[in-house]
Amino acid sequence: MRVQAVERKGGWRSWTIVWPEGTVHEAADRFLRRHEGSGTQRTYAYLLVDHLRWLERECLALDAVQFRDLERYMGIVGAEVRMPLGEPWRVGKRPYGRAALLTAAACLKGFYLHQSCLGINDELGKKLDRSRLRRGWTVVARSSGT
Repeated sequence: MRVQAVERKGGWRSWTIVWPEGTVHEAADRFLRRHEGSGTQRTYAYLLVDHLRWLERECLALDAVQFRDLERYMGIVGAEVRMPLGEPWRVGKRPYGRAALLTAAACLKGFYLHQSCLGINDELGKKLDRSRLRRGWTVVARSSGT
């Protein structure tokens, strides 16, 4: 999977995520289109593609993701969470810093709430909708030596 720039009329550029064979990842594209014309769209595309690649590696379908899976993912990319994280992810890359963790948490929450509005993974959507993301997820970054 990769982020793909899409040239629009009038010289505008937007961003989506495509599968290796070049077809659009429909769920990601529907979410990213909500941010059309903003600088957020590109940032969200790169954060979301990393998460979607992780889902593929973990053999997790969008409709099967649970809150605990999101906590584990956030721990793997750098948030301080108290749980086993599983296999290393993003080998050779630094953990996200505080700002990137905040943005990633907002992106993932928005993505899964959007999926829930479409009738996909209602249970996760309800859990995300009624709770703020925990401080450990979003604010406290592990040091790069951890």
